[in-house]
Amino acid sequence: MKQLLLTIAFIFIGLTAVTAQDSYSLTINFTGMESDKGAVFIGVHNTKEGFLKKRYKEAVVKITDNKATVVFEGLPKGEYAVSAFHDENDNKKMDTNFIGIPKEPIGISNDAKGFMGPPKYKDAKFTITENTAMVININ
Repeated sequence: MKQLLLTIAFIFIGLTAVTAQDSYSLTINFTGMESDKGAVFIGVHNTKEGFLKKRYKEAVVKITDNKATVVFEGLPKGEYAVSAFHDENDNKKMDTNFIGIPKEPIGISNDAKGFMGPPKYKDAKFTITENTAMVININ
């Protein structure tokens, strides 16, 4: 019985160690904001279908000296894309014009830009296999 309990304990410890090794952090430094007004709203997306629609992780961060930083912990190894906008008027939403073009500054991972529409996931995606840091310019 004692040996069985030890075996189960070692298996559990081993699984925990494997899980911990497969979990990484993503640090994002945002630059380019022209003021400290409002906040930066960030979405981390983990599927092509959910890009700019459904966020896997999200955060809202304050701006100080026209910069902001966020750290997402516990991300599994995989493919991601980040979208963000500077909510300049602090109304808690991204303002758009009548055809849906953002009126507030935005930033996308890999500095992906849209052409005749929003940026594409394939241009914004990156892979996390270790703790990762990036800079996203909001403009």
